[in-house]
Amino acid sequence: MTTKTWTVQVTLDESGDDTMADAALSVENKMELRGHGMSRRNPSDESEPRIGDELAAARALSDLAHQLMAAAASDIESKTPVPARSLHL
Repeated sequence: MTTKTWTVQVTLDESGDDTMADAALSVENKMELRGHGMSRRNPSDESEPRIGDELAAARALSDLAHQLMAAAASDIESKTPVPARSLHL
């Protein structure tokens, strides 16, 4: 059995009503992919920074997940033999 550790670090930066999140995936101590997300508080809403953090982080992780899925699909395609084409004209 093999155990692998993949690490995702989420960094949040707040500026006024905006929160930006960066989710970095490291595999075997090498940076592989980075996802980004943001949230913006409606000025009429009560200030609750944790909600903005959660939303921005969720969006960054979602972006990262989509990139990881695309990378896996690309890797599968590169390893899958191309089907023989018909020579019928």
